[in-house]
Amino acid sequence: MARRFALARNGRGAQGPGGEPGRIEITGVSKTFTPRRGTEAVEALRDVGVDVSPGEFVSLVGPSGCGKSTLLKMVAGLLAPSAGRIAVDGLPVTSPRRSVGMMFQTPELFPWRTVMKNVLLPIEIAGHDKGFHRKRAVELLELVGLQESQSALPRELSGGMQQRVALCRVLVTDPSVVLMDEPFGALDEFSRERLNVELLRIWDATRKTIIFVTHNINEAVFLSDRVVVMGARPGRVLSVIDVPLGRDEPRTQQTMRDPSFTETVFEVRGLLGL
Repeated sequence: MARRFALARNGRGAQGPGGEPGRIEITGVSKTFTPRRGTEAVEALRDVGVDVSPGEFVSLVGPSGCGKSTLLKMVAGLLAPSAGRIAVDGLPVTSPRRSVGMMFQTPELFPWRTVMKNVLLPIEIAGHDKGFHRKRAVELLELVGLQESQSALPRELSGGMQQRVALCRVLVTDPSVVLMDEPFGALDEFSRERLNVELLRIWDATRKTIIFVTHNINEAVFLSDRVVVMGARPGRVLSVIDVPLGRDEPRTQQTMRDPSFTETVFEVRGLLGL
């Protein structure tokens, strides 16, 4: 699409008092889950520290059970850390907030609501002016190529199209931060690669700060400015890898032929013992 996206970049329109919109600070964060009677405590994360700059795209990779999703939920304010500090936009995270949007592996659309009504659901729940946000929703659906599907029901859409609707629903509140927990993990490889390219196009138009959880190393390197490599339970940061692919030109499937892409993938694989 030729024109730039009209919504506020980095969620500045939704930002209240605090620090720089879109900045995430994770400092010395640990998480231990309290056991039920007869079970042992589970230490999910230990002393995790990562800072994410405004507008940066960062992926978390690591084996199952290393606490990637747990960390994402703590950044979202859905879980409290057992130790350490998390701040978003310069403010400590103590509960969910409007400036942080979260997208899951499944789109979780209401089957009886149209695409437009699914996108506007957070606005209805918050009691905000639907007229103002409807214009924003139209722009978002145009951005993801679904402008002709506003009246469609979820069952009329492919899995990839449903995930695009879910992304619009996250973006409609204009968050400064978007958290994505394996959003394309349930899709076939062809759809997944197409949506990765699509996601980067959307990110380039909005420049939201994104933390993206995935098990797919190729996907992490392709999408990201940096890849956070995490070790097995208790989850901890093994290394943070800068991706040397640049952003001057849009990344495409041809980017995967770049020797820097291959070298970075094998660097991550080596850290994970693969």
